[in-house]
Amino acid sequence: MTALLTSVEWVATGLGTAVAGLTWWRVAQREHYEPGRCTSTLRLWLTKKPSSGAPYALGAAFAIASVKVPGLVAPAALSFAAAPIGLVIRKPWPRPAFTPRLRRLAGGWVLVHAAVAVAFRNPTINAVLIPFGAPITDAVLAALKPLESALSKKFVTSARAKLAEVGPDVVAITGSYGKTSTKAYTEALLASETSVFASPASFNNLMGLARSVNDGLAPGTRVFVAEMGTYGPGEIARLTSIFPPKVAAITTIGEAHLERMGSRATIVRAKLEIVERAEIVVLNVDVPELAQAADELAATKTVIRCSTRADAGADVAVVPHGGEWEVRDATERRTAVAEPPGAGHPINLAIAIGISRALGVAWSGIESNLRRRLPSVAHRAEVSANAEGIYIVDDTYNANPNGAAQALEHAAELSKDRRLWVVTPGMVELGDQQDARNADFAAQVMDVPNATLVVVGDTNRRPLVAGSLAERRMLARSRSEAMGMVGASAQAGDVVLFENDLPDHYP
Repeated sequence: MTALLTSVEWVATGLGTAVAGLTWWRVAQREHYEPGRCTSTLRLWLTKKPSSGAPYALGAAFAIASVKVPGLVAPAALSFAAAPIGLVIRKPWPRPAFTPRLRRLAGGWVLVHAAVAVAFRNPTINAVLIPFGAPITDAVLAALKPLESALSKKFVTSARAKLAEVGPDVVAITGSYGKTSTKAYTEALLASETSVFASPASFNNLMGLARSVNDGLAPGTRVFVAEMGTYGPGEIARLTSIFPPKVAAITTIGEAHLERMGSRATIVRAKLEIVERAEIVVLNVDVPELAQAADELAATKTVIRCSTRADAGADVAVVPHGGEWEVRDATERRTAVAEPPGAGHPINLAIAIGISRALGVAWSGIESNLRRRLPSVAHRAEVSANAEGIYIVDDTYNANPNGAAQALEHAAELSKDRRLWVVTPGMVELGDQQDARNADFAAQVMDVPNATLVVVGDTNRRPLVAGSLAERRMLARSRSEAMGMVGASAQAGDVVLFENDLPDHYP
């Protein structure tokens, strides 16, 4: 009987370990295999939705009782594996994509658990490891980092060789937000003048840019526009060492990724790495730190200052006047943007014009291009209408306070005397400013008389509720539930703003 009971305990422990593994491997994949993010995700669930951790408490009770009552290791293991509820127990049950990198992570993870099983030969010890699945995953990711770097080397080497062979001028764009829109504007302004290729979508890390070059950079391309992102100091410096820019641009400094970087000063330092190898630097001087950087860099580099203010003394200014944008240069030449995007940011266009001027595009060419419709970026304040005549403003790829406020203003203008529905899970990775910024956004929604705030999920529920009025607020567990709630009440002519969306490993 003892042998059978032990076998049952091992089977239950193995099953629980497998469930925990699949859960945390998927989170690791969603978080770009960055060590530490699984533990951060676990902490988020336990703080934002404490009830999700109930199976941990139940499992601990079973594990303690198993000292005196044989057989309770099995329910302990299965209880541990069920937490956090909502991340693990849901339909359809999410599974990771078993890419080669994920298989390496899974192999290292299994090796850890197998080593513990061989060393102690006690199912209780392996069962107790299950609730530590997140930190164990992070530890394996950290251990595998040198291997992953070595394996990626051949793709990076190939990209470096192809870049040298084709020989385009490289334009590197970074910023806390606005990178993708600025990249799209830059590509549009350059396309009529020269052969240009821009990194697709948000391929802005090392492997994304290497893949962009390897797969998309064609012979004869004269300009390669590379969006560069970062989660901390050192990353952009490495990117620019592999893809050295002739022109480097910074759109703005904000609170995006403040949680990871810790302070605004760190964000500034990380972003400014992009200018070190560049001959020409294009900066948003409406940001004090970038205005200071422009002054300091002017002694050694060509600096193009960009602004949204007419009195900034900038080389390029895109000045909004209500729904119109006026473009000015340092010589006071002026032109108008034929169709300014409703929820767009003028500074992004100013930076794109600055880049174009840096690469020799004449003012007449700029004017000609601005007579055309500026390109839109998918899921960034895209406006459409559904079959019921309800207007949809899709801003799901935006996650910063300024962009959210801009999209809300645009949606409010569209709604006029009709109802406005704002569906949002709030903004994340804003560090100690996250609650305040989400509460502020909820208050901004309440300032629109005909608006209803639909709060999705638990991640930012508390600050969004705190900033809104009960009679003009709805709570939904998921985006699909929110869409059903809005669909049941919205009528033709109403406007629905989808402001940000979070991956489903967020509570």
